[in-house]
Amino acid sequence: MRQSYLVCYDIADEKRLRKVFQTMRGFGDHLQFSVFECQLTAMDLAKCRAELAGIIDHSKDQVLFVNLGPAAGRGDRVIVALGKPYTAVDAPCIIV
Repeated sequence: MRQSYLVCYDIADEKRLRKVFQTMRGFGDHLQFSVFECQLTAMDLAKCRAELAGIIDHSKDQVLFVNLGPAAGRGDRVIVALGKPYTAVDAPCIIV
């Protein structure tokens, strides 16, 4: 069964930041600069965590996984924004 996760990260080094971003693109939808929504099985979650663990500096970087519950039956994504309105990002993002 797939679970929905909000994955947020704070990476201290730009090179590692680019690697984390590229890795996360393979696991979910990019919502904001360092925020992804992912629908993952237990195996997908373990793979994602293992790949990120090999990239980040565990003493300087942080990745948060927020379990939003089962992906099935959730209906449409509900995101409420404060300030600048939320818009889905369909274009590829490039970090320089």
